[in-house]
Amino acid sequence: MRLPSRPIPRRWTVRGATALLVLALVAPAGISGATYFATTEDPTNLRASVDEPANGTTIISIQGFHFQGMANANKPARLVAVGPRGEVQWVHNGSGFDARWFYDVDPLDNRNLLVTATTPNATLVYELDPETQERVWTERLPIHDTHDVDLVNGDQLLVANMRAPDRNDRIFVYDMGTDETVWEWRFENHGYEASGGGGEADWTHVNDVDKIGEGEYLVSPRNFDQVIVVNRSTGNVSMRLGSDDDHDTLYEQHNPQYLDGEGGTPTMLVADSENDRLVEYARNDSGGWNRTWSVGTRGLNWPRDADRLPNGNTLVVDTMHHRVFETTPTGEVVWEFHAPWAPYDVERVTYGDEPDGPTMREVGATGDYNLTGSGLKVSGEDTKTVSFWLVEAFEGTPVAAQASDFARVWAHVTPWIRPIWMTSWEFLGAVLAGGLLLAWGLGEAVYQRGRIRRGLSGVVDRVRRPVE
Repeated sequence: MRLPSRPIPRRWTVRGATALLVLALVAPAGISGATYFATTEDPTNLRASVDEPANGTTIISIQGFHFQGMANANKPARLVAVGPRGEVQWVHNGSGFDARWFYDVDPLDNRNLLVTATTPNATLVYELDPETQERVWTERLPIHDTHDVDLVNGDQLLVANMRAPDRNDRIFVYDMGTDETVWEWRFENHGYEASGGGGEADWTHVNDVDKIGEGEYLVSPRNFDQVIVVNRSTGNVSMRLGSDDDHDTLYEQHNPQYLDGEGGTPTMLVADSENDRLVEYARNDSGGWNRTWSVGTRGLNWPRDADRLPNGNTLVVDTMHHRVFETTPTGEVVWEFHAPWAPYDVERVTYGDEPDGPTMREVGATGDYNLTGSGLKVSGEDTKTVSFWLVEAFEGTPVAAQASDFARVWAHVTPWIRPIWMTSWEFLGAVLAGGLLLAWGLGEAVYQRGRIRRGLSGVVDRVRRPVE
């Protein structure tokens, strides 16, 4: 006699489906993690993709990640020297002498490197001999979180001083021989309003200063969305590209490069960070600026450096994709190096500090381009990260603005907490799986509330029962 089959209770069907969905969401991240740890002994996973060998050594400054002074061994601050075909030549780790972050690095005329780093209580500036890995000299400046210091006039330091107390952000020149500040320029004295920028704790975030001529300094007050040229003798701003909250022009940019265009036309190449693009502007006859070239936004995630090379290509730091790359004028990636965690600056030693390459007008490649040809599969014409997909998917809908805001937050926050072996999609899957597990647990708690209550009551009764 055949017994009738009993239907599976709905609760078990729901539990099974939920478990399968959680497994499907976390499986890609699990596979990536297993592959990553099985194929590399280096937790930071330095690797390259090279179509065209570079001209000499590339130096990469990697910011690294700390939280309240505690270093993450998988996300270290360091300098990495990379050969023409992507081979690692040496690694300089800052944790051996209390460097919390690495920022600007400049090749010097003697082939040594000028390094800007920060410690818990000061800015550390030193000359590094790459051959011996020894510091030739070191200066500790009593200022906080400085991103850029340049060596000028032989033995003087040109400093971008951000996050100064009471909105005293400035640029200044410090003479190492006499141990004194010989010149300074304060933003508060030149039309910068206290109500603008990024607030009292990080007002201007002036992240870059370069000497571009005798007594002419190129300055990047990031939180005012502009690049300026300051004349040392007069104290005047002789050129200004962008303005506070004019995000169509610049949006919290980094590390601009000044170029002399055809006929001496002032030209600015800028890593337009929050707009996720590289831009080039040429000054027009009326004193304004025309955008002549851009690369992005697809394929870039918070670029923080762009240098024009003599061959017309551009060397780029793509910070939140944890890589540097060289792109042709039309956006084709021909040299790429994966450099976790959060690279900040990149230099080709052969060309010295700030190579003097041509403008896009001079090479006949004006226009707007997307990136193509990434060998490391983190960008490319058909690649969409979570943030790019969100913007495109909700474009033209009533929630387009909210989707764009969320996409921006996702793109710039999650890389700091995402394991380096996860893609943005794998991390999203893990987050969704965690949320689903939490909802499942709450649902089970509600469904089993009677049993839970009886169990807790039994425990309480046993605790209260006198010992015989």
